[in-house]
Amino acid sequence: MPRLFGTDGVRGKANSELTPELAYKLGRAATIYFGKESKSTPTVLIGRDTRVSGEMLEAALIAGICSAGGRAIAAGVIPTPAVAYLARKLETKAGIVISASHNPFYDNGIKFFGGDGYKLPDAVEDEIETIVHAIEANDDFPRPTDEKLCHVEYRHNLLEDYINFVLQTTDQRLDGMKIVLDCANGAAYEAMPEILQRLGAEVIAFGTNPNGININDNCGSTHIENLRQVVVDNHADLGIAHDGDADRCLCVDNEGHIIDGDHILVICATEMMRANKLPHNTVVTTVMANIGFRQAIQNLGCKFEITKVGDRYVLENMLKNGYILGGEQSGHIIFTEHSTTGDGLITALQVLSAIRHTGKKAAELNRLMTTYPQVLLNIRVKDKTAYEQETVQEAIKKAEAELGDNGRILVRASGTEPLIRVMAEGPNQEQLETICRRIVSVIEAV
Repeated sequence: MPRLFGTDGVRGKANSELTPELAYKLGRAATIYFGKESKSTPTVLIGRDTRVSGEMLEAALIAGICSAGGRAIAAGVIPTPAVAYLARKLETKAGIVISASHNPFYDNGIKFFGGDGYKLPDAVEDEIETIVHAIEANDDFPRPTDEKLCHVEYRHNLLEDYINFVLQTTDQRLDGMKIVLDCANGAAYEAMPEILQRLGAEVIAFGTNPNGININDNCGSTHIENLRQVVVDNHADLGIAHDGDADRCLCVDNEGHIIDGDHILVICATEMMRANKLPHNTVVTTVMANIGFRQAIQNLGCKFEITKVGDRYVLENMLKNGYILGGEQSGHIIFTEHSTTGDGLITALQVLSAIRHTGKKAAELNRLMTTYPQVLLNIRVKDKTAYEQETVQEAIKKAEAELGDNGRILVRASGTEPLIRVMAEGPNQEQLETICRRIVSVIEAV
């Protein structure tokens, strides 16, 4: 039986693969698991993004939690990192996020945080999954009745607590700055405009009118073209783009150039080294990091460590070795000084703080790193292990020999979608496109 949990929770097409019945079982199973170690009623916090299926799945999760003797706190639409923060602050047993991040509106997901604000280890997810299967086979777990049943608290006012927390992560005012903001019609649509305005910035915001189906629809961090144009047209100091659940942040400098996660890490590492606040002078990133990132970090006199793709693997390395800055090219940036997970809102404020501290334009900071051309093609497949076939591996080896020491090839399965990702990096864009198409054609023939 395939593992229920992927690299970032349980995902699927809402009401088809990710059904309310499954959500109910997940809520019930999680409460049974966390209730085992609790002498009191386990409390579980739930937050969601703006997808039309969010309320349906929220109701099912709540039913599952209450049926197992738990108490549910529903925070409504709120960024993913807010759930991690509030789970700690409210001392709940767990936090649950209903979101499929950057995926289209028809997908959704359910991911868990522990009461410490960290994503659950694989072993804990496996235990919850085991309980789900036991519920499906023979649900003989206890059910409270009468006065032992718990009620649900609906508390959208918790968003204000999170806003105040994010504001405390910067010591800089933004008066006189013009900022363009794209909230992806997602979970940051209320919080981020409010944060920037309270700091004194002039804000031009869009992607702030969610209707349930326009989340990530030609907006947000996966569709940044419009943001670039608005920044240039309005002579703005910076553009900020979040994804649907706001754990990511990409930026656009004042000249309209993208500041991706690699560049953000270089900018923040430079500032933290200047302030002598980067332990071991080390940054953690993933195999997707651009060759230019590695060169820029080394030019700083800094070191880096490489993990598998996934912010959970970046965080695992950081916690194990005492590092406080890490992230991914996609814009998942983790500042363990402030948060237990990637937080797009905090990331944006750290970039803005670097601009203020240095007195430099965003474009000047962006040029601390030179990006090598990179081509990424995604192939939708039924079998995500197809790239392991001998013919595909031979095509990859041939491409690597062609690039030599001037580039690299990375072919991997997506952890969140039925995709195989083919990436090539090197000095010649046309050559990279040819190489990627050649590998894709071999995968499609498998």
